[in-house]
Amino acid sequence: MSDFSFIPPTSVATIPGTHASVAFTSKTSEVFKEENDIAPIFINERMKYMPWGGDNRMPYNIINLIESDETMSTCQMFNAEVCYGSGLVYDTELATAQVQAQVDDFMLDNDLASYFLGVCQDFKHFGFCVSVIILNEDASRIVRIVRKQACYVRFAPADKSGVIPYILYANWRNTVSPEDIERIELLNPQAPFTDLQSRSKKIKKFAVVCRIPTPDNTYYPIPYYAALFKGKWYDIKQLIGVAKEAKLRNSAPIKYHIEIANSFWNNIFKVEGITDRIKQQERVCQEKDNIINFLTGMENSGKVLFSTFYVSPNGEEQHDVVINKIETDKEGGDWATDIIEAVNMMCFTMRVHSNLVGSVPGKSQTNNSGSDKRELYTIAQALQKPYHDLLFGVHRLIMRFNKWQNVTPDCPFIQLTTLDENKDAKQVSLNKQGNNEDIDKQQ
Repeated sequence: MSDFSFIPPTSVATIPGTHASVAFTSKTSEVFKEENDIAPIFINERMKYMPWGGDNRMPYNIINLIESDETMSTCQMFNAEVCYGSGLVYDTELATAQVQAQVDDFMLDNDLASYFLGVCQDFKHFGFCVSVIILNEDASRIVRIVRKQACYVRFAPADKSGVIPYILYANWRNTVSPEDIERIELLNPQAPFTDLQSRSKKIKKFAVVCRIPTPDNTYYPIPYYAALFKGKWYDIKQLIGVAKEAKLRNSAPIKYHIEIANSFWNNIFKVEGITDRIKQQERVCQEKDNIINFLTGMENSGKVLFSTFYVSPNGEEQHDVVINKIETDKEGGDWATDIIEAVNMMCFTMRVHSNLVGSVPGKSQTNNSGSDKRELYTIAQALQKPYHDLLFGVHRLIMRFNKWQNVTPDCPFIQLTTLDENKDAKQVSLNKQGNNEDIDKQQ
């Protein structure tokens, strides 16, 4: 797998002796390719890890490719926002006043909004996320929950029973020394509550991994959108942008054709008394600039140019200055249909309808009706159910360990409504059937 940090950005160069250019792009199909045999890397007697990709830089290469494409970065953020819904909440409606007070204290000490949006982004980018829970001194309660960014997490090799004992957290972009690495014990994903009970007396910090099951279940899941890089559409969309930029930069479209009679210059020289050849040339350049400045700029819109002319003996009009506007097609519009196809293919792979993140490029494209968009948004949020079930695992663990009875994690989603319901939207919770909250009521 290549190291994209040392590859020049996408660029275009002119081929000498021709009227053609050559485009240079990186080979994105190799972003998930592991050229080297994946083997554990030893740091010291206490720490070793499985590299993420052949050179341990796969997550950073993925982020670089996503950030290099406008459509893909927007779709990724949209997917994270849809997964976030109305935000993570701890439903304490049926709990006692004492439990409600404990939950309120926990919420004040933990920024759940930032935490939940972060793990949603990790989930959509890499297919897994890592939460760290911290216990108090006597190990009676869990008092903190913190997100660890997935791109900085590396898993230790699994033991004989297939259980990963710990994770390592560091900035693997650079050379890492052992003192810069944080080792965090990992709860057994198959039985986290039992594992926590047995080890909580000695250890006060644990990592909890939430992973999306994939057909090829490895240490680091391959995300669903990998087909964009393994296929051709990511490169096609990049090449379209490069080609359009090259055409716009290398071509000089002529907007006006200005015809000036020689007598026009002679009359200026005669009236202004210019006889020196160099000064005449300077006066010609000045007058050309005057005409160009007259034709361009918003402040000159609507102005009129008057010029003299005479009629020759054969009846033809002879003008001193004639300005002809040249009608040309828009430069760079050769790939209009191709960019539409590329954007639609990327949105399809990212599981985002293009009308939900912006109109499809192209003047002839029609957007869906309001009802269609409302249903598409509802479907997108309903499809987050399996991801919420996975993300709620660590929070159910907290509630069980802290003995918060009748407290449940919830993530209501925003359902857009029709005008006949006299409200713009409402929050829908699967935990509260028939008792959902209206928001933004119309006056």
